[in-house]
Amino acid sequence: MNLVTLIGRLTRDPELKYSQSGKAFCKFSIAVTREFNRDEADFINCVAWDKRAETIAEYLRKGRRIALQGRLSVRSYEQNGETKWMTEVIVDKFDFIDTAAASGGSSYEDKKSSNEPGFSNEVVSEDTIDDDDFPF
Repeated sequence: MNLVTLIGRLTRDPELKYSQSGKAFCKFSIAVTREFNRDEADFINCVAWDKRAETIAEYLRKGRRIALQGRLSVRSYEQNGETKWMTEVIVDKFDFIDTAAASGGSSYEDKKSSNEPGFSNEVVSEDTIDDDDFPF
Protein backbone atom coordinates (compact mmCIF):
# COMPACT_ATOMS: atom_id res chain seq x y z
CA MET A 1 0.00 0.00 0.00
CA ASN A 2 1.37 3.41 -0.97
CA LEU A 3 -0.21 5.91 1.45
CA VAL A 4 1.37 9.02 2.95
CA THR A 5 -0.19 11.29 5.58
CA LEU A 6 1.66 14.47 6.52
CA ILE A 7 1.14 17.65 8.52
CA GLY A 8 3.57 20.47 7.93
CA ARG A 9 4.20 24.08 6.94
CA LEU A 10 4.71 25.28 3.39
CA THR A 11 8.34 26.25 2.82
CA ARG A 12 7.51 28.47 -0.16
CA ASP A 13 4.47 29.80 -2.00
CA PRO A 14 2.79 27.16 -4.18
CA GLU A 15 3.53 27.36 -7.92
CA LEU A 16 0.43 26.91 -10.09
CA LYS A 17 1.12 25.86 -13.68
CA TYR A 18 -0.76 24.20 -16.51
CA SER A 19 0.29 21.19 -18.56
CA GLN A 20 0.26 21.26 -22.36
CA SER A 21 -3.18 19.63 -22.24
CA GLY A 22 -4.46 22.44 -19.97
CA LYS A 23 -4.51 20.43 -16.74
CA ALA A 24 -3.70 22.50 -13.62
CA PHE A 25 -0.92 21.33 -11.32
CA CYS A 26 0.65 22.91 -8.28
CA LYS A 27 4.09 22.23 -6.85
CA PHE A 28 5.01 23.06 -3.27
CA SER A 29 7.07 21.70 -0.43
CA ILE A 30 6.33 21.31 3.25
CA ALA A 31 8.53 21.06 6.32
CA VAL A 32 7.54 18.24 8.65
CA THR A 33 9.18 18.26 12.06
CA ARG A 34 10.41 15.01 13.53
CA GLU A 35 8.73 13.50 16.57
CA PHE A 36 11.96 12.71 18.39
CA ASN A 37 13.66 16.06 17.68
CA ARG A 38 11.54 19.14 17.00
CA ASP A 39 14.63 21.06 15.90
CA GLU A 40 14.92 18.87 12.80
CA ALA A 41 12.56 18.72 9.85
CA ASP A 42 12.13 16.79 6.65
CA PHE A 43 11.38 18.82 3.53
CA ILE A 44 8.88 17.03 1.32
CA ASN A 45 8.10 17.95 -2.31
CA CYS A 46 4.39 17.73 -3.14
CA VAL A 47 2.28 17.97 -6.30
CA ALA A 48 -1.48 18.53 -6.51
CA TRP A 49 -3.58 18.33 -9.68
CA ASP A 50 -6.78 19.89 -11.05
CA LYS A 51 -9.11 21.62 -8.54
CA ARG A 52 -6.90 20.65 -5.61
CA ALA A 53 -3.99 22.47 -7.27
CA GLU A 54 -6.02 25.61 -7.93
CA THR A 55 -7.37 25.69 -4.36
CA ILE A 56 -3.96 25.21 -2.75
CA ALA A 57 -2.39 27.89 -4.96
CA GLU A 58 -5.19 30.34 -4.22
CA TYR A 59 -5.40 30.00 -0.45
CA LEU A 60 -2.05 28.82 0.87
CA ARG A 61 1.18 30.74 1.23
CA LYS A 62 4.60 30.14 2.73
CA GLY A 63 4.33 29.34 6.44
CA ARG A 64 0.73 28.09 6.39
CA ARG A 65 0.05 24.64 7.81
CA ILE A 66 -1.54 21.88 5.77
CA ALA A 67 -2.60 18.29 6.44
CA LEU A 68 -2.41 16.12 3.37
CA GLN A 69 -2.81 12.57 2.26
CA GLY A 70 -1.47 11.09 -0.93
CA ARG A 71 0.96 8.62 -2.42
CA LEU A 72 4.71 8.60 -3.00
CA SER A 73 5.89 8.93 -6.56
CA VAL A 74 9.48 8.22 -7.58
CA ARG A 75 10.57 9.15 -11.09
CA SER A 76 13.78 9.70 -12.97
CA TYR A 77 14.88 12.14 -15.65
CA GLU A 78 18.03 12.90 -17.62
CA GLN A 79 19.98 16.12 -17.07
CA ASN A 80 23.34 16.72 -18.75
CA GLY A 81 23.66 13.00 -19.47
CA GLU A 82 23.14 12.16 -15.82
CA THR A 83 20.12 10.31 -14.37
CA LYS A 84 18.41 12.28 -11.59
CA TRP A 85 15.78 10.85 -9.24
CA MET A 86 12.82 12.78 -7.82
CA THR A 87 10.60 11.65 -4.94
CA GLU A 88 7.39 13.58 -4.27
CA VAL A 89 3.95 13.16 -2.74
CA ILE A 90 0.99 13.24 -5.14
CA VAL A 91 -1.77 14.90 -3.08
CA ASP A 92 -5.13 13.11 -3.02
CA LYS A 93 -6.71 14.88 -0.01
CA PHE A 94 -5.82 17.95 2.00
CA ASP A 95 -7.11 20.27 4.67
CA PHE A 96 -5.95 23.60 6.01
CA ILE A 97 -4.78 23.52 9.61
CA ASP A 98 -4.80 27.22 10.45
CA THR A 99 -7.30 29.86 9.41
CA ALA A 100 -6.66 32.72 7.03
CA ALA A 101 -7.16 35.20 9.88
CA ALA A 102 -4.32 33.55 11.81
CA SER A 103 -1.91 33.96 8.90
CA GLY A 104 -3.22 37.08 7.15
CA GLY A 105 -4.55 35.37 4.00
CA SER A 106 -7.95 35.25 2.31
CA SER A 107 -10.70 33.00 3.65
CA TYR A 108 -11.33 29.59 2.18
CA GLU A 109 -14.08 28.53 4.59
CA ASP A 110 -16.98 30.18 2.73
CA LYS A 111 -15.97 28.79 -0.66
CA LYS A 112 -15.16 25.21 0.29
CA SER A 113 -17.51 22.76 -1.39
CA SER A 114 -18.96 19.92 0.66
CA ASN A 115 -17.75 17.48 -2.00
CA GLU A 116 -14.19 18.85 -2.13
CA PRO A 117 -11.73 16.08 -1.25
CA GLY A 118 -10.24 16.59 2.19
CA PHE A 119 -10.31 15.42 5.75
CA SER A 120 -13.24 17.57 6.88
CA ASN A 121 -15.52 20.35 5.74
CA GLU A 122 -14.53 22.86 8.36
CA VAL A 123 -11.46 25.00 8.86
CA VAL A 124 -9.94 24.62 12.31
CA SER A 125 -8.78 27.71 14.15
CA GLU A 126 -5.12 27.74 15.09
CA ASP A 127 -6.15 28.90 18.57
CA THR A 128 -7.98 25.60 19.20
CA ILE A 129 -4.99 23.42 18.30
CA ASP A 130 -2.46 22.57 20.96
CA ASP A 131 0.99 21.71 19.60
CA ASP A 132 0.99 18.70 21.95
CA ASP A 133 -1.88 17.22 19.87
CA PHE A 134 0.52 16.51 17.02
CA PRO A 135 3.03 13.66 17.06
CA PHE A 136 5.90 16.00 16.24
